[in-house]
Amino acid sequence: MSFLLPEPVKIICGMNSAIIVAAGKGTRMGPDIDKLFIEVAGVPVVVHAWRAFERVQEIGHVVVVVRAGMEDSFRELASEWGMKKPFSLVAGGRERQDSVWNGCEALPPETEIVAIQDGARPCTSAAVIRATLQAAREHGAAVAAQRMVDTVKESSDGAFIQKHLDRSKLFSVQTPQTFRVEVIREALAHTRRKGLLVTDDTAACEMIGHAVKLVLSSDPNPKVTTREDVPYVDFLLRNPLPRPAG
Repeated sequence: MSFLLPEPVKIICGMNSAIIVAAGKGTRMGPDIDKLFIEVAGVPVVVHAWRAFERVQEIGHVVVVVRAGMEDSFRELASEWGMKKPFSLVAGGRERQDSVWNGCEALPPETEIVAIQDGARPCTSAAVIRATLQAAREHGAAVAAQRMVDTVKESSDGAFIQKHLDRSKLFSVQTPQTFRVEVIREALAHTRRKGLLVTDDTAACEMIGHAVKLVLSSDPNPKVTTREDVPYVDFLLRNPLPRPAG
């Protein structure tokens, strides 16, 4: 295991908030299955994601973006699992970028840095969260990422290889994706004006020409997407990696 993360830094300028995007339907998990409420290591997936920001001192407020009508269920989760930090619940939009926009609109006005997290990504470490906060403060935008380790090929038809890609230049981006608030608001406003669809928040930043800092770590940080992901995530949560003392 290797790290490319800076030492934890206590961030004292302005408020840091988190947006947990938990409004998706997760259709790849199968019909009538809400992946956010599947228990892994005895706890619902989304609670693990929420707890990660509960445990990071530098985060002052959490906004959870939920499907309309699910607000009471998430309030019950917060009570049952002992969430202590101030939080807000807001209904999601049609697309993920609309949900993030709604989350940004619900941020406390004093928020300077916001970390945006998938509700279905339960293994994110405090070290990664802190590192993205620091990088976003310095560069305006940052994303948790890992280097590609597999050989990667391109296929336009899904049947035959067309091109070999240089994996040394390829990275898998995850969450948190962390920004100065004015940067992500400008980026999302641009996509809304232009009617553009993006799959993640860094893509919106790229569209306005704002560079995004890669925050690299080898820590597993998977997203629960299919049934096959559940046993792996359960194992990771029950067998956390050892951390350096202090």
